[in-house]
Amino acid sequence: MTGQRGVLVTGGSRGIGRATAVAFAARGYRVAVHYATRRDDAETTLRELAGSGHTCVAGDLGDPAAARQVVDEAIATLGRVDVLVNNAAQAPTEQTRHAVAEVGYDQWVAVWRRTVDVNLLGAANVTWAVARHLIEDGRPGSVVNVGSRGAFRGEPEHPAYGASKAALHAFGQSMAIALAPHRISVTSVAPGFVATERQEAKLAGPGGEALRDQSPFGRVGTAEDVAAAIVHLASPEAAWSSGAILDVNGASHLR
Repeated sequence: MTGQRGVLVTGGSRGIGRATAVAFAARGYRVAVHYATRRDDAETTLRELAGSGHTCVAGDLGDPAAARQVVDEAIATLGRVDVLVNNAAQAPTEQTRHAVAEVGYDQWVAVWRRTVDVNLLGAANVTWAVARHLIEDGRPGSVVNVGSRGAFRGEPEHPAYGASKAALHAFGQSMAIALAPHRISVTSVAPGFVATERQEAKLAGPGGEALRDQSPFGRVGTAEDVAAAIVHLASPEAAWSSGAILDVNGASHLR
């Protein structure tokens, strides 16, 4: 087994996932970049990583068998996984919008099912596989869940997203208690609006200024802002923060 620490970043093809993979590689980790369908983007992420020994792993985390296979492939290639970043998610987009007064029942059910399968159950299944790997090897490690500000302030046009992220936060706290005896810390970050590729048009449009004004800093977050928080929480020095949910929103939503 290699002595170099390994990290699995789900949803690592773009945005927060890519920035997180880059940040871990810069600190000497070997990185497994997970993707569901965006292979070209994942390979772009791979090319941006410092060092060597990194890999891409594909799989639909909404499928329990695929979720476990993603972890197995990451471990087989890296030799070990010390850190899991649960970043993959069914994101709120115009296509997944499901305001209760506007969509039909079939669409409502389909969006809820897919969102929960990926955002909550997928993360839970990947966490199980990584946790068991660490427990069996007798090594400490960490899990960082990427939640959302929407878990606290509500997502009226994407309620499944807000609910799944709230559930992810709660899941992380349950795992923090369950895994502490095995020296595995579990934390979550709750980002606000982040300027990823998916949000470029929204930021450039007529509502962009209002989005920037949500924070007293006068800007929206960057993927690197969130990645920095994730890397800190995953570090051995932050183990005593296990169970915490860290707001990463530029004071745009306080609780």
